[in-house]
Amino acid sequence: MIRPILIHPDPRLKKVCAPVPDLSDELRELAKDMLETMYDAPGIGLAAPQLGVQKRLIVLDCVKDDDKPGRPLIMFNPEVLKVSDDRSVYEEGCLSIPDQFADVERPAAVKVGWIDQNGNPQEEEFDGLWSTCVQHEIDHLDGKLFIDYLKPLRRQMITRKMVKLKRERARA
Repeated sequence: MIRPILIHPDPRLKKVCAPVPDLSDELRELAKDMLETMYDAPGIGLAAPQLGVQKRLIVLDCVKDDDKPGRPLIMFNPEVLKVSDDRSVYEEGCLSIPDQFADVERPAAVKVGWIDQNGNPQEEEFDGLWSTCVQHEIDHLDGKLFIDYLKPLRRQMITRKMVKLKRERARA
């Protein structure tokens, strides 16, 4: 089921999410809905708080080549275990901040640990777009948006655009 995505500014996007104590069928269904919502948007990552659910759950699939099969990942309680000294800059966007993009500098590679939908612990090292995406989504779980990395004036400008967009959508 495709669910509505919250648009910034919304106080639910700024809250730190609680860890998932144990997996339930309801949480697995939420993860499935998140993937469907993410693909429909279209996006490459989505965090539960973007749907108004304050749980530590993210989904991502950074395969952009139509000739290759997708690689959907569902991560419960993801955490960055290790970061590289190397840094990289990617132009980031966010489904909760539509049509706004900015360069964000982050560690070029990260090692992430999480629980998969079957309750098994997983660890993997990510680089490139995958590294940026997983860090961006984990930030959501800590109440942080990509615009929080920007200078205040640019952040305020984007926030004003989102307020205007929300007003226009409410009238429609």
